[in-house]
Amino acid sequence: MPEEDLVELKFRLYDGSDIGPFRYSPASTVAMLKERIVADWPKDKKIVPKGANDIKLINAGKILENNKTVGQCKAPFGELPRGVITMHVVVQPSLAKMKTEKKVDEAPKKNICSCSIL
Repeated sequence: MPEEDLVELKFRLYDGSDIGPFRYSPASTVAMLKERIVADWPKDKKIVPKGANDIKLINAGKILENNKTVGQCKAPFGELPRGVITMHVVVQPSLAKMKTEKKVDEAPKKNICSCSIL
């Protein structure tokens, strides 16, 4: 693929630091981008994704779907020559894991009435 067809992306993390920039083919999928982010995730961060499913990518205010390609996700203003497109990364643990942790953390609640009848 010719060099000029590649899309240059960087990924902005929750604390303002970046991963990248890297060059991708417009045919690369969002799932492939997420795998790369997990592989290159800085080791010194407090929040670390366990896998690609824990990551949401946002570009131009839209959450990107795993099956979409980079070419399909480019915003019109991403057409700047030699411009680097910044995508935002949100780490969100999977719902199954969150439900399991929630059940463990909840202690049984006792119903106590604090009403006074005069």
